[in-house]
Amino acid sequence: MRCPYCPGESAVIDTRELDNGETIRRRRRCKHCDRRFTTYERVESVNVMVVKKTGDREPYDREKLLRGLRVAAYKRPISADVIETLVTEVEAVLIAYDALEVPSSVIGEQVMERLRSLDEVAYIRFASVYRSFSDLGKLREAVEELMEKE
Repeated sequence: MRCPYCPGESAVIDTRELDNGETIRRRRRCKHCDRRFTTYERVESVNVMVVKKTGDREPYDREKLLRGLRVAAYKRPISADVIETLVTEVEAVLIAYDALEVPSSVIGEQVMERLRSLDEVAYIRFASVYRSFSDLGKLREAVEELMEKE
C-alpha cells in the first residue's frame, strides 16, 4: 500500500482483528520516509440507499457517519476504536433491516441509542444536528429527557 505522506510503499508491522473478526486493523510503516499509519480492512457489505427526511435518496456512506460521530465526539474521551465499533454495530442493524432502502431515522436513532450510554455530551451534540433543534427550548427538552433516564 502506498504511503499517505510520500509516494513510497509501506510494510505491515502489526495486524489485529477487531469487532469479532469483522475488521482487520493494520499498522504500517513507510519504507521510504519511515512514518507510520493505520489502515482498516472490512467487507463492504452495506449496500443500501438512505431515504432522507426530505425524500431524497443517497447511497449509505460509512465515512459520512464516521465524520458526524467524530464531530460529536470532538474533545470527548471517546477513542477512534469505540467510534469505529459503534458504526459497525449500526451497520449490523442495517444489514438485518434487510431492505434496499433505509430511512435516515433508523440510522439516526441507532446512533443516538448507542451514544446516549457512551457519552452524554456527544449524544446531545449529535442529537442537535440530527433532530435539527430550532431553538433553545428543543435543546432543553433533549437534555431533560436525558436526565430523566438516569
